[in-house]
Amino acid sequence: MAIYFVRHGADDEGYRGGWSQRGLNIEGYRQSEKLGRYFKDNESTHPIHRIVSSDLQRALDTANELAKDLHLSVERSRDWREMNNGVIAGMPHEIVNERYPGLYFSSLKMDERYPGGESPMEFHMRIQETFNSLCEEQSKQHTENILVVTHGGVINIVYHILKDLEWTNKNNKFPASYTGIHKLENINGQWQTTIENDTEHLTERD
Repeated sequence: MAIYFVRHGADDEGYRGGWSQRGLNIEGYRQSEKLGRYFKDNESTHPIHRIVSSDLQRALDTANELAKDLHLSVERSRDWREMNNGVIAGMPHEIVNERYPGLYFSSLKMDERYPGGESPMEFHMRIQETFNSLCEEQSKQHTENILVVTHGGVINIVYHILKDLEWTNKNNKFPASYTGIHKLENINGQWQTTIENDTEHLTERD
């Protein structure tokens, strides 16, 4: 019984992310293809039985690439979305800087919302509730492994929860590379990371 977290593949970094519905770029598709082959080739050591994905396009594009190799369907979930950055989602950086100068994730107060979005505190509470529900669900399973395709900000919060660290939007972030693999296992009743940000699949030759 394990939970795998994977960050989506690369997307165009010239735009604000968050709830942007922009999909993967070419590099992101290649990364996702490599990850799909990796899981397929290593099915004996990393068997995946379910794929759950954030319903933002860059995550879905990644999940769909994995699903083709693993012959699984993709379960969509709004709960695993990145932070809701409201009106600036998917907006070019230059335009955001003109219209909302100084507006960044790290510039918000913990209870301050993005215009039309959520606050860092609300984001943390959403992911904490979603993660706790997943852990409870998985604790009842004895053989099923689930893979969650999500976002860097989400994975960062998960690490803070697992390591019992206070999280704020100004903390240093735990590494979460594009398509990096993070594996959690329930050991003696406690969820622990046994793989952290593994990108071995990206170094394999095409």
